[in-house]
Amino acid sequence: MPSRTLTGITPSGTLHVGNYFGAMRPAIAAQDHGECYYFIADYHSLTSVFDPVVRREHTLGIALDWLACGLDPAKSVFWRQSDVPEVCELTWLLGTLTPMGLLGRAHSYKDKTAKGIAPNFGLFAYPVLMAADILLYDTTVVPVGKDQKQHLEITRDIAIKFNQTYGETFVVPEPSIAEDVAVIPGLDGQKMSKSYDNTLPIFGAEKVMKKNIMSIVMDSRTREAPKEDAEQLSAVQLLKFFAPAEVYTDIVGQLKAGGYGYGDLKKALFEQYWMFFAEARERRAELADNLAHVHAVLADGAEKARAVASDVLARARLVCGLR
Repeated sequence: MPSRTLTGITPSGTLHVGNYFGAMRPAIAAQDHGECYYFIADYHSLTSVFDPVVRREHTLGIALDWLACGLDPAKSVFWRQSDVPEVCELTWLLGTLTPMGLLGRAHSYKDKTAKGIAPNFGLFAYPVLMAADILLYDTTVVPVGKDQKQHLEITRDIAIKFNQTYGETFVVPEPSIAEDVAVIPGLDGQKMSKSYDNTLPIFGAEKVMKKNIMSIVMDSRTREAPKEDAEQLSAVQLLKFFAPAEVYTDIVGQLKAGGYGYGDLKKALFEQYWMFFAEARERRAELADNLAHVHAVLADGAEKARAVASDVLARARLVCGLR
C-alpha cells in the first residue's frame, strides 16, 4: 500500500518557535512528498485541560496556526479528532488486549504522575488511544521524537497482538525518527519549552514580543568589546533560525570585531523573527476573519478521515465477531 504519514497535534497551549522548527515545519514539508494525515487531538487534551472554553480556544488556535504556517488541505487531510468518534470504539477493542504492565511502563504516565499530576484512567490509557489514532487510518509511517518512540513501540505491540489473536487486521506502522532535530534555545538560553516559561510564540503581539526579546539577559561585556564566542551566545543561536545566511554571518562578524552591542543584536533578532513569520501572520489574520472557512476545512477533513476509519473499524469488528 502507499505510504501514509500521520501526525497528531494536542491543543494544550500556544505554539512557539520551538514547536515550529522542531515539528511543524518538517511535518508540513512532508505533504509535498507523500500522503499526510494531520489531526487535532482534542480527546487527548481531556487528560490535562478541564475547561471546555479553553479547549475550544486551543483547538481553534491550533487549526489557525497550522493552516497559516502552510498546511494545505488540498494536499493532505486535516481534522479534529473528536469528529471521528470511531477512534473511541477502536480504543476499547485494542484495550481489551493491552496488558496492564505495558501501560504501567509508559514513560509519559510515570513522568506526569511524578510531577504531581493526579493519575486517572485517561493518563494511564493514553497509549491505547494513541494506538487507535494510528491504526484507524492504516498509517504506515509515524514521525516521532525520541521521547515518543516508546509509544510507537506500544502501538506496534498492540497491533501485532491483535493480528495474532484475530488474524491480519491492522497495518503495523514504522517510526520515522529525525536524528538531527535542532535544539531551539529559549529566551533564557535553555531549550525552549513551556515548562521553563522561556518560549517565543509564533504569533505573539508585536510590542510584547519585542519586549521579551529585548529582555534577554546577556553577559556584561560592553558594546566595544570583541565577542570572540559570538556563535555560542543564545541570542545568536536563536538568530540563526530566522536570519538569511548573509545577515547572520555579517552580525557574527560585527560582534567578533567589537563595536556591535547586545542591544544591536537583540534589535536585529526581533526584526528577523518578525519578518520570518510575516506572511504566516497575514494568513492567520485572514483565516481568523473567515472562521467559517476554517470549520469547513476541518469538517471536510473529518469526512475524508471517517471514510477510511469506518472501513478499518468494520474490518476490526468483523474479525472480533461483533458483526
